[in-house]
Amino acid sequence: MLTGKFLLGRGRDELTENEAMILENSVHDVKTMPGRFRLVRAGEPVETSTLLLEGFICRYMDDRDGLRQVVAVHVPGDFVDLHAFPMKRLDHDVAALGPVKVALFEHATLQTITENHPHLTRMLWFSTLLDAAQHREWIFRIGRLGAEGRIAHLFCEIYTRLQMVGLASDGRFTLPMTQPDLAEACGITGVHVNRVLRMLRERNLLTFKANAGHIIDFSALAKIGEFVPDYLYGKAET
Repeated sequence: MLTGKFLLGRGRDELTENEAMILENSVHDVKTMPGRFRLVRAGEPVETSTLLLEGFICRYMDDRDGLRQVVAVHVPGDFVDLHAFPMKRLDHDVAALGPVKVALFEHATLQTITENHPHLTRMLWFSTLLDAAQHREWIFRIGRLGAEGRIAHLFCEIYTRLQMVGLASDGRFTLPMTQPDLAEACGITGVHVNRVLRMLRERNLLTFKANAGHIIDFSALAKIGEFVPDYLYGKAET
């Protein structure tokens, strides 16, 4: 199913079989796009929202000199731009990091869903609230941590989110981000990224090369990055 990984392992509720079928039947189109393809341009009208099925997508903003700041990274199962449904445009660009497969939902269809399926609507709302929680954590990471902590936190988060949708295990994961991409996500220079990755490798904590990552000591890496995964809402409360 196209939506089989939607919100898998996140929050207290799960999609019912009927709700999954409703989403499945609501897909307007499924597209594959190459790496670095821009899906949404800031300020332009948006009439569809995107569920990421395969690959990685980022949101980013450019400054007046054209320098990029990555403000979010999305993994399979994420509804990338659901907030564009009520807002009708985005204040940032959305682009594929590597090749991606996405399902598109017309906003008119989402309108029908929100009017007729209250629990499913709450699940979609949860997705946008989860985005907000992750944004707050990214602000903390960039605002309070040094270069080493920022890199450590980012890799701990990405690995945890991939693990939640069954795409990472035993410390190993795939992430199509270059060192310049990591620099743009962490607000540091490419030289800093290279230096931190070398240091983490030498300390036998993390290796990352050619899109292949291996977290050797997650606990130690999480300590460096002050990473506490509560904001990802990965387990049901009891």
